[in-house]
Amino acid sequence: MGALAVLVWQRSRPGLNRWIATHTPAYRRRLAGDPFAARLVEAAFQPHYLPDFMTPPPAPGEVTFHDEIRKVQETPAATAAADLEECLGRSLPKALLVPDLPERVAGLLEWVWNETVQPYWARRRRVLEADIVARTQQLGTGGWAAALEGIRPGLRWLGDGRLQVNAHANPAREVGGAQVLVIPTTSGGWIGWDLPHRYAIVYSCSGLLATPPAPEPALGRLLGPIRAEILTLLETPLSTTQITALTGHSLGSVGGHLKILHDAGLVWRRRSGRSVLYCQTAAGRQVVEAAGSGMPST
Repeated sequence: MGALAVLVWQRSRPGLNRWIATHTPAYRRRLAGDPFAARLVEAAFQPHYLPDFMTPPPAPGEVTFHDEIRKVQETPAATAAADLEECLGRSLPKALLVPDLPERVAGLLEWVWNETVQPYWARRRRVLEADIVARTQQLGTGGWAAALEGIRPGLRWLGDGRLQVNAHANPAREVGGAQVLVIPTTSGGWIGWDLPHRYAIVYSCSGLLATPPAPEPALGRLLGPIRAEILTLLETPLSTTQITALTGHSLGSVGGHLKILHDAGLVWRRRSGRSVLYCQTAAGRQVVEAAGSGMPST
């Protein structure tokens, strides 16, 4: 849903501009050849509201895209039409008055997944996992106020079990006993719910689609490719779990390479709350910079 929103609104965003340029032509061809899809995005993507049935919070055990798209497909057609009408603010156009409305909506979402998300999913998943680790660390050290700081406009922790999710003048809602999920995405954000038991705060993760800095070839020859990758990545402090999420290497492999780098004096380690963070020492930074200087030997 987030990827489709980016294609619809075409807003420039760091880390997404190349992706937008790559996939916009195919997206526009899809709309040009499918009147249903064209009318759907006009109805569904309004400035302050997204249709509830298109943004269901994931339930426990739903671990794949197809598990979640099934919930869209199983929405009663009347419910889906009512959601779209509320979003659009008027009666639906003729192209959307179809008996298989939820199935056709799911078909467009599946196309977006297959064409624009799935090819990049391994990398995106690591970015999302790294953000989850970072937010969890913030929760452990600073509580909910720190963990939720800046994740989306208008959202802030008010204390005493109260959370403001946006700046709209809506009445407060009691969610005691319900699940409240905080879910990172690489594109966009929204508030979703499956009343009365489940709510979701979907937010744009930090790091977005930025690629970790690639190690210089000379550094790879000196240290080995994995240690060079890890040392280059540690220009900012990271935990072992974050490094694993960003690189895709196993926890054991990352831990072993960190020990070697630490023993060599190239990285320092320091406890922060429940985590241990690693970062380049001055010597480690000099090694990385020297490998990238390209200066010939004398």
